[in-house]
Amino acid sequence: MADVNRGNRPLSPHLTIYRPQLTSVTSILTRITGNALIVASLLIVWWFLAASISEAYFDIANSVLSSWFGTLVLILSVWALWYHLLAGVRHLIWDNALLMDITTAEKLGWIVIAGSLLCTVITLVIL
Repeated sequence: MADVNRGNRPLSPHLTIYRPQLTSVTSILTRITGNALIVASLLIVWWFLAASISEAYFDIANSVLSSWFGTLVLILSVWALWYHLLAGVRHLIWDNALLMDITTAEKLGWIVIAGSLLCTVITLVIL
């Protein structure tokens, strides 16, 4: 039977009273970095394809990737790669039902964030 009071029901207040937790934010960020890495991978594939097609086309692709915007995208991609890797390790730990209490889960979240930033800086210094 159709609900005749569909428009008269109150909306759920979850958006106004819910405070995001570190574990939920890091989980969402894991999904975002995974999708961003796909885009970064496509840029690198485009760069390799341009190198195989012609010198003029490679110059275009190389100028895009070596511009300030391309450099920023590649640096953020290095961070996204480290973040996604460390968050994946955290999820593997959780898949084994380890370290799942609230305080330890938050510590793991901060470790993933700090570790990804530290590994990014180390990677950029080495390269």
